[in-house]
Amino acid sequence: MSLADSRTRPAGPARGRPRSEAVENAIIEGVMKLLEEGVPLAELSIERVARTAGVGKATIYRRWSGKEELFLDVVRAAEPPDPELPGTSMRDDLVVMLESLRQRGLASRSSALLHNAHAQMKSSPRIWVAYHERVIVPRRKLALEVLRRGQRNGELRPDVDVELANDMFVGPILVRAVLRPDADLPEGLSEQIVDTVLAGLRPVSSTAS
Repeated sequence: MSLADSRTRPAGPARGRPRSEAVENAIIEGVMKLLEEGVPLAELSIERVARTAGVGKATIYRRWSGKEELFLDVVRAAEPPDPELPGTSMRDDLVVMLESLRQRGLASRSSALLHNAHAQMKSSPRIWVAYHERVIVPRRKLALEVLRRGQRNGELRPDVDVELANDMFVGPILVRAVLRPDADLPEGLSEQIVDTVLAGLRPVSSTAS
């Protein structure tokens, strides 16, 4: 899978000429190289990126409005891609989503590039807001859709607040990944969390596994 394919942009009007995947990859890899070398976001100019990637500034501006938008796509390309949900049951979909979150937590710990990029992103309110709107919000909406489908299918009690339930599912991994960076994120954690939470949220008569 290419770097360009590893992220999903929201649909919108095309910008400039048709995209070249090879050129996009070269630009993104150029930014990654600079980040790995410790170049801070404040010094990550379009001119510097263009020199590193071996392209002209106009080539970058045809694809991104500025370095903030480019930086956001670099972060998304460096993260593990969002998974395709199996759709077999609410439980199965929840496990896949939590496993993806666990993998992103592991990647942030093991990748100096991601650790550096996330730290810089959070120090820039504009980039953090854009990341939240384009990445976090769609993931949360998908999780809520899965939970509401579970209610319709009888896998989840109808009186359960799905917003709160979603926080109960993702909370344990976020606590370990963000607040307790020394805590383990072991294999099987996603299934353990989902089954533990569902034990209290399923309808009493449910036989869902």
